[in-house]
Amino acid sequence: MTDFTPGQDEREPDLDGPRRAGRMTLIAQARPKSWLLVVVCVSLCVLGAIGLTALGVWQLERRTWKLALIDRVEQRVHAAPAPMPLPPSWPAINAADDEYKRVIVAGQFMHDRETLVQALTAYGSGHWVLTPLRTVDGAIVLVNRGFVPPDRRDRTTRNDGNQLGTVTVSGLLRMTEPKGGCLRTNDPASGHWYSRDVAAIAAARGLSQVAPFFIDADAAPNPSGTPIGGLTVITFPNNHLIYALTWFALAFMAAAAALRIVLSKGHSRGPIGRLAVVL
Repeated sequence: MTDFTPGQDEREPDLDGPRRAGRMTLIAQARPKSWLLVVVCVSLCVLGAIGLTALGVWQLERRTWKLALIDRVEQRVHAAPAPMPLPPSWPAINAADDEYKRVIVAGQFMHDRETLVQALTAYGSGHWVLTPLRTVDGAIVLVNRGFVPPDRRDRTTRNDGNQLGTVTVSGLLRMTEPKGGCLRTNDPASGHWYSRDVAAIAAARGLSQVAPFFIDADAAPNPSGTPIGGLTVITFPNNHLIYALTWFALAFMAAAAALRIVLSKGHSRGPIGRLAVVL
């Protein structure tokens, strides 16, 4: 028989010990996976911040380019008109260097080969009147003489405005608009034109030695009041600064998310829980 000593501690067996040890073992095993998830999340946030910052810088570069373009075009449209480029220089004509230059040319209109192109202007819907002009050098250039409403579509309704003999035209050099307009393709066979496609119009009208550009005639009035010239719309959307600020703001949010994940690594929640808090 075992003697009982008064005051001796009665020690109960530690039944929770093995359970606690098992939990600690599971935590120790899960910790590498938890840290791996943290590293992956932080890496994705950092990469996202770098990519978004690059997009913001790109938009700033686009803004610089757009401002230079606007300034260049403003100088061209307000400059004194220069003689239209001659055929030998036509292959070098391009939008960056030549579009919207003010030019002047003399010749005779070929009214019987005009082409009507669908237009939407401040005067409403109607058509641009593109008429070939044979220059004194024998070359041909399409001239957008201006806008006519639907009731003046027929050429016979504006014969008094179709100038004969040698005329002088001044306006803006414009680049060809191939294929068609938004969601609509030019249909030469049926005479439906939605863009000023110089090559296609020249082919449809049987014209050769045609300039690869056309001229938007200025606002000089026609005898009959139509076509109405000088309606060239020169607008260049410039929202690049807003886009840049948006990308930079998103980059800051991604960087902040990465920092918060790192600072909260010792939080009692697991990485998934911490990531949920951040998001």
